Amino acid sequence: MFKQFELLVARFDAINQIKMDRALEAMNEAGRRMLSILPVLLHYHHPLLPGYTSGEVPCGIANFQPDVAQRKFLVTQCGHTAEPEVKECCISAVYTMGSTSSIGQSATSDLDIWVCHDPALSFERLVLLEQKCQLISRLAEQHGIEMNFFLIPENKFRVGNRAQVGLDNCGSAQHLLLLEEFYRSAMRVAGKRLLWRLIPVDREDEYDALAAALFSTGMISENDWLDLGGVCHIPAEEYFGSALWLLYKGLDSPYKAVLKILVMEAYSAEFPDTELLAVQAKRWFQQHDDFGLSLDAYYLMLDKVTRYLTSLGDTKRLDLARRCFYLKICDPLSRNQPAQHGQWRRDLLVKLVREWGWSHDTLRHLDNHDQWKVEQVKIAYEELLSSLMQSYSKLIQFARRNNISESINPEDIGILSRKLYTAFEALPGKVQRINLKIAPDLRESHLSLIQVPPGHLNRQGWYLYKYSLRPLDIIGRAPLEYNGYLSKLVAWAYFNGLMVSDTQVDIRQAGSDITRTFLHQFCQDLANTFPVELPPASNLALSRPCEIRHLGIFLNLERDPTADWPEEMPPVLELGEDVLCFGSRQECLIGTVDLVYRNSWNEVRTLHFNGLDAVVEALSTILGKMHQDAAAPDAIDVFCYSQYCRDEIRQQFAELVNSCISLRLALDKQRMVKLLSVGESRYALFLERRGVSVRQLSSAIDFYRQVSDNKLERQTAEPDNGLHVPPIVDAYASEGLIQYFFEDNDNGFNVYILDENNKVEIYHEYAGSKEDLVQNVNRYYTMTHQRFDFTEQVINFNLPQFYELVPGADTLQVMPYRSAVRDIAQQAS
Repeated sequence: MFKQFELLVARFDAINQIKMDRALEAMNEAGRRMLSILPVLLHYHHPLLPGYTSGEVPCGIANFQPDVAQRKFLVTQCGHTAEPEVKECCISAVYTMGSTSSIGQSATSDLDIWVCHDPALSFERLVLLEQKCQLISRLAEQHGIEMNFFLIPENKFRVGNRAQVGLDNCGSAQHLLLLEEFYRSAMRVAGKRLLWRLIPVDREDEYDALAAALFSTGMISENDWLDLGGVCHIPAEEYFGSALWLLYKGLDSPYKAVLKILVMEAYSAEFPDTELLAVQAKRWFQQHDDFGLSLDAYYLMLDKVTRYLTSLGDTKRLDLARRCFYLKICDPLSRNQPAQHGQWRRDLLVKLVREWGWSHDTLRHLDNHDQWKVEQVKIAYEELLSSLMQSYSKLIQFARRNNISESINPEDIGILSRKLYTAFEALPGKVQRINLKIAPDLRESHLSLIQVPPGHLNRQGWYLYKYSLRPLDIIGRAPLEYNGYLSKLVAWAYFNGLMVSDTQVDIRQAGSDITRTFLHQFCQDLANTFPVELPPASNLALSRPCEIRHLGIFLNLERDPTADWPEEMPPVLELGEDVLCFGSRQECLIGTVDLVYRNSWNEVRTLHFNGLDAVVEALSTILGKMHQDAAAPDAIDVFCYSQYCRDEIRQQFAELVNSCISLRLALDKQRMVKLLSVGESRYALFLERRGVSVRQLSSAIDFYRQVSDNKLERQTAEPDNGLHVPPIVDAYASEGLIQYFFEDNDNGFNVYILDENNKVEIYHEYAGSKEDLVQNVNRYYTMTHQRFDFTEQVINFNLPQFYELVPGADTLQVMPYRSAVRDIAQQAS
């Protein structure tokens, strides 16, 4: 056994060197330099080295000795030939994982770095190490390299997973699946070798016992070998969280995400006898002397997906998977130019493309993806989204068939599902972002908006074209988008990057009052008010009901009551006169109200109101989207496009909106009433903790009757058992969300459920388990057939959110619910 072990060690080193050579070959000079100096920066703690952080920063990589180039770098940085002293060895090893060294690596690929460390390091020291890694990451970014660090304690995969979801951290969404991906793609940069690859593959289920025997007999030393544990079987509970995580990562890397989630789907199809790719690679490693494609992490994924989809006869998704694989490699075969990332990659890609039977036109189309415009991007988006959702749906069905509970923490489910809800959920008025990093530039030189009036063959409403209105340009062309109102199309074009400052926008209206001048002004106002991109919503924001953060109000964009005023002698608006009931005819000078707003989840929504009730409906909608404990919007911008009285209309409506919002968010009031006169009608807005309602009034007596009726309805909404809803629950009421609140008591816990319409259900002294309740509720909402239909892309990401009501100093506080059972188990371990 010892001779076999020595042989595998030598093979491990030789294959790691091949991987390193291939990784460096695919990088530019800056990438090669960063990878070379990385272990130096982590090994030494010296103030003259980049990334230095004061304090007791963990340093020292096991068994690390700098090579000639690294010593030269040390001398250049530190100014003397003697190596800085290293008094400890806190870092077990430094590895890359993912596409690095594989056929999927390109010059633009990021570097995912695992810094494996002593699990005994204190929290304070780990914070310092993380700060140092962040400084190194920023240094790499200055040279055009994306370097992501992950601090991995050696016992991470032997204890419960307590990590939380972050921008690049999968939290509890993946655990052993993450280790499995690491094992199949890891490349050692410095430190201990991986023990897992040397344990016999046919004895994988005995991994822990065999590893312990090797250490206890002294055959190997813990100082030389990194033992992260075995991956004999992946618990089926991980598939749901993994699917959520991969969908989320698909926002930034859709081609890679499609391949990865197809691998998860293939794994679930083989369950319980799943052949893991890491184990497949390990088998090749132990049975062959040379480096083969079975050791290439990306080729392994493609091969697995190919065999799976071929067995299903799913040629459509197989073709998409191959295109995703090709686009990930980024080596254009249709162009007569040298191989960009190594000749071996080019040769393999040529061989694969020949096997797939692709034409030169297909290659040219894919190679020109950086020049794709909106039509191609829309097709690609729909294909990618359809495939992602189909895989997700199959994984949910797998979980349902096997009655599987999720291993992902409820808080992480809430955060990930909301990230996906904001990205993928198609809702009326929502501006859908279609460019998931599919193409770099969607700007158009011309855009045209054409209105179709009632009674025509085409649907009534607005159509967006990417051509000028010249007959030669536009006749016979298909529209890009349709909507019933203009502002949604303009917002869609702007936020998807089609409409930029030098885009020529034309209009042909049929029944609308908007002019070309006002359209251009609206486009400019929209661009000046809303930036296209903002940082992603924080986890804290996603764990709370969404709030309007920036509100744009656009008055009289399509219907302007002043447009009919005579030019020679227009009516005069007297000082203090109300624009909502102007003149002797009590005319409302607001014909349409368009809203564009960005909320705290970073969604962009649009709404359109017209007709006699436009003002009241717009106000009640704005106020209804604010729960009473919400913060006021960061900004409210009001614009008006009337022929006359623009400033007066804009100013009065802005004052009205601000006063209504102040009343809605008044924390010291349980119930407020706002009276409005709009045209010849009178209205009452009832502002309560749990929502907003509006009633039209015919007289003063009717007003008091409505107030009385409203009060009675409020009273009967309370449960018969006399248990009242805590004010903090009412304050969290937010339309469109399902929220569960748990309040502990001596006999169990109370459950308060707010549904999408802010109606409340109360369960007093619930005696069951919170853990079971959360899992059953999540399973219902994610696995009910009525809520899933990937053929129609009707997949529900608006999953319920779960909270704990925790006593504070003076009142109850709301905290996101985390699994107490898992936390206790993890603390014990």
